[in-house]
Amino acid sequence: MSAVLPNEQPRLVFFHSAVSGHCRRVEGFLAQVLQRRRNHGTFKVLHVAEEERPDLIQRFAIGALPTLVVVEGKTVRGRLERPRGCRDIEGFLAPWLN
Repeated sequence: MSAVLPNEQPRLVFFHSAVSGHCRRVEGFLAQVLQRRRNHGTFKVLHVAEEERPDLIQRFAIGALPTLVVVEGKTVRGRLERPRGCRDIEGFLAPWLN
């Protein structure tokens, strides 16, 4: 029996393709959002490449890349497919950011 501790750090999973220019741009936007508001410690950020972990792409039912997924405990709390820029990412992550 595992209980989720209130101070357990949420995981931000970045599903991407290593060969996609759009995915690389979104990775840069994500870094900017986390740096800008000094939120680098808010999430444990995990990068999942479609080419390396197709099992996780299927398990999380990822239909478009890039996709950001916030996982708290063992529950998916949010999903953002194909963010267009910093504003999209910041709006999506607002409930967790300082």
